[in-house]
Amino acid sequence: MDRKVYKVLVPHDFSVVADCAVIHAAKIAKSFGGEVYLLHVVSKTKEVDAAKEKLNKIVGETDSKYGVNTHAIVRIGNIFDDIGDVASEIGAGYIVMGTHGAKGMQKIMGSHALKVISHSKVPFVIVQERGPSDTDAYDDIVLPIDHSDVTKQKLNVAANIASHFNSKIHIFAAKESDQFLQVKLDRELTFAKNYFAEQSISYSIENAEQSGGFKRQLIKFAARINADMICVVNTREGSLLPDFFGSEEQEVIANEAEIPVIITNPTQKIVAGGVLGT
Repeated sequence: MDRKVYKVLVPHDFSVVADCAVIHAAKIAKSFGGEVYLLHVVSKTKEVDAAKEKLNKIVGETDSKYGVNTHAIVRIGNIFDDIGDVASEIGAGYIVMGTHGAKGMQKIMGSHALKVISHSKVPFVIVQERGPSDTDAYDDIVLPIDHSDVTKQKLNVAANIASHFNSKIHIFAAKESDQFLQVKLDRELTFAKNYFAEQSISYSIENAEQSGGFKRQLIKFAARINADMICVVNTREGSLLPDFFGSEEQEVIANEAEIPVIITNPTQKIVAGGVLGT
């Protein structure tokens, strides 16, 4: 498989939110001079022909409207199993997947999907029905930072995205009630400022006003600045985000502002030609 052509994979279920995912995927793919692959999974052989017909229609519309080479893939199987398989087969650089907000997240992002994302070598961009901006870039990217040990890896991921899209990084820093954790966070912020300065990446820092409800404050801040993307990194092996179910983390992925969220595992490094281990 030729990995020189950058490929973006979109699991497509013929929904409006999947169409929105295609728009984001086309934007990302064009920025790399790449291509879009649409994946639809059916459970029975007799469903293949009808699915191909519908998917090929979307392929033609995407080619024409967004000027990006688009391909259709129809599989018989399970969407949660096939996403990772297809991504590996085509050498995808991103997977752009739609969700229908919090309610849809509970349905779509069940334990199997969490496993797919957590163990994926490919970054996921989760989108809702909000389309991307009219520009060719993701201009404003919000990067939440707390005292977590993966902060330096977050910086690496965010820096690679910002360098490619010429984005501004908006660091949103937690407020820790514990003095020890606040000192640790202050060190992380100092490191972040130096890191982005060395990379010549534009950044700003906003501090949370309260020590609790960090994720809710994060979403409010991202909405206030009309952010194009929120960048988060998996903080535990084998899980998408800590205490995902029933926690504030779900508010980030399926946020009411419908801001796209890019999710990567700590070992991933996004580069123009694909994803490398750090």
